[in-house]
Order: sequence, then C-alpha cells, then structure tokens
Amino acid sequence: MKICIVGAGAAGCFCSVLLKRKLPEAVVEVFEAGKQPLAKVAVTGGGRCNLTNSFRQIRHLKQAYPRGEQLMKRALRNWSQEDTMDWFEGEGVRLVTQEDECVFPVSQDAMQIVGTLLQCMRKEGVVLHTSHRINDIAPEQDGYSISFADENSKPQHFDKVVCTMGGLPTMERFALFRHLTGLTIAKPVPSLFTFCIKDNSLTSLMGCVVEPVTASIAGTKMRAEGALLVTHWGVSGPAILRLSSYAARYLAEHNYQAQLCINWINASNEQNGLALLLDLQQESARRQVANEYPRQLSAKLWQHLLSRAHIDLQKRWNELSRRDLNRLCAVLTADVYQIEGKGQYKEEFVTCGGIDLACINISTLEARQHPGLYFAGELLDVDGITGGFNLQAAWSMSAVVADSIAKKYA
Repeated sequence: MKICIVGAGAAGCFCSVLLKRKLPEAVVEVFEAGKQPLAKVAVTGGGRCNLTNSFRQIRHLKQAYPRGEQLMKRALRNWSQEDTMDWFEGEGVRLVTQEDECVFPVSQDAMQIVGTLLQCMRKEGVVLHTSHRINDIAPEQDGYSISFADENSKPQHFDKVVCTMGGLPTMERFALFRHLTGLTIAKPVPSLFTFCIKDNSLTSLMGCVVEPVTASIAGTKMRAEGALLVTHWGVSGPAILRLSSYAARYLAEHNYQAQLCINWINASNEQNGLALLLDLQQESARRQVANEYPRQLSAKLWQHLLSRAHIDLQKRWNELSRRDLNRLCAVLTADVYQIEGKGQYKEEFVTCGGIDLACINISTLEARQHPGLYFAGELLDVDGITGGFNLQAAWSMSAVVADSIAKKYA
C-alpha cells in the first residue's frame, strides 16, 4: 500500500511515523512544498516549542477551540495531551509544565522536537520529499493521482492520501482540491493576531505588562483573560491573542475595526472595582492618588488611567468625590480603545477556516464522498487559542487518521 502525506508540518510528520509503526510494510511518502520540514514547529513558542497544554485551566473545550470543539472532543479521547507527553518523553524528550499549564521541552529548544520527529521518520523508513509542491489531487480507480507543480515530475498513484498542509490563507490555495466534488471550504481568515491601536497616550507605554486583565470586543460576548502587553503599535499578549481567536470572523467581517474594552484590574463587575477604590481611599487617605494604586498596575499605566478618568494627579485620595471614584472605576473596568487593524503575530500565525467539517467523518477524518482521502491539522476548519492547543490538535488528529487507516488493514 502507498500512502501520500501532503505537508511536512507537525501533523504530517507525526502521522507518517504513527502510520509506519502501525503498517510497517506500507510505503509512506511525505511531500513538502517548502525547503524545510517542520518549519513552523521550529519557531513556535518563540523557538521553544509549546507542544501541548495540560488543559487544567480549560473548563469547556470551546475555550481552547473556538472552531472544531466537537471534533476535538473525539480526537482527544483517542489521543490526549497525556498521550502526547508520554510519546515525546518515550522518545527521549524531557518535558516541563509551566505555571500557565503550557508544556515545553526542558531544553526550551524547538529544534529538539524537530530533530526527534525527523529522526523517527528516518528510523521508520518514511520517504520525505522537500520542494515538492502538489497542485492537484484527482480521484481515480482504487486511489488518487497526485500531480506536482514541477513539470518534470510525473503524476503518481497512491492508495491513500492524507492532507496536512496547514492553514491555507487564501481561497486560491485550495485549488488543488478542484477535482474533488463535495468538498466545501470555510473562507480562511487570520486568527491569533495583535491589535493596532493608534493612541499615542497608550502606545507610549510600550513594554508595559498587566496580568491578568479581561479584554473584550464591545457590543459582543467575546472576551478573554490573561496577560496584556502594550506595544508600539497597540496591544498584544495572551489575552489579546485569545480574543483575536474568538473574534476572528467577527473582526474580519468588520475590516478589523472595532472597540476593544479592557478591564485592567480583572474585576468581575464595577461594584468590585469600586470596592477596591474605596479600600484604597480609606487606607491611603492623605497620600496622592498618583502614588497609591492597585498592585498589578505600573506607575506609568496608573497615571495614564488617571488622566483618562480626568483625575488630577496631585489630588489626595481623601479629596476624591464619589463621582471621581465612579469615573475612575469605569476606566479601570471598562477602558475603551478603537482597534484600527491587526498586527501579524509572525511566529505563530494561525488560520481560521479551511475544509468544512460537514465534509468529513469527524470520527475518522476521512472525506465523506472520497474514501481513502483524509485530513488532519489546521487545514480543517479547526483552530485553537495560543498555549499549545494548535499543536495538540495536530498530534491528536494525526493519531486519529493513522488509527483509521490501520484499522482498515488490520
């Protein structure tokens, strides 16, 4: 049996190893359009590779996967985050779970993950082709014909095809499926990006980190908690990246123009925020408001927020009226800025959209109308928030595909 895997990213490389271990007699070939396999894995997590998450802070799976929650429930039952950690540690990669529940190699080096996967591929006899772009997948009797962009490469026949080429950012990139009827595409749009905010009083605070905050899109129920980083172009950090994932389609539809609401003190409501200010007023009655502030805020950010609330920095706490406190509370818990575009989070760019999940059997990841054609990873309309969830999706879906193919030949 010949199996073609399109794309040498995390899903493709991992799937190839699992397939060879389950079906050692099968010929497994991986075709990668770029010059290097696992290029995205090499830079993920800032080059440290956040390869999964403990999921201990996830109450509902939709928090981690805004799209594809039901598919991921099944995939994680088949191959969990614990399975991922056991597998890599079994291959000699020591792992560490951080306080934020993100899992990294102890080495803090993504190239250890890359090297481990490539070594396993070589050991199992996987054939890897780089600089081989596939431009057509056509069904034929008992399999599929694969055509290449290189005119000197003849089309090849494969019994099974596994598509793992990652998120395709434009509809034009899905042209290689043009001969596969019944495959519909959820329009791809960016996910996991930062927000551009043209407010000099805020961006002058670049480098300021506040944790935790609650960030939300005004007028919607979309919100995210976590650390926020002020940058020279706007805001970034886990809270913003998660919010961009939840709001990916909404923001695309609104041309990345929306109002960002920031709860700087992560208070559950204005009453709690006001209670905090009243406590400060009582404890620091004779001190200047500029010098006494919530511990999670920096002095510069506090002064910025006082200015937005029209509070005189020279005033003492006992000089603030209830109206002053109400204005300050409103700024602390619902500070609004205009989003004027998106920044590109270059290291971990993720695409929302892809192959519509209605087109596949979510238990096997096989195309409903095309037996022997499988999908795994970000190519599907499945994506997660930052924190190792997208790589875990790749590992889990790859395992589902490998199991599905192997069961047919058991």
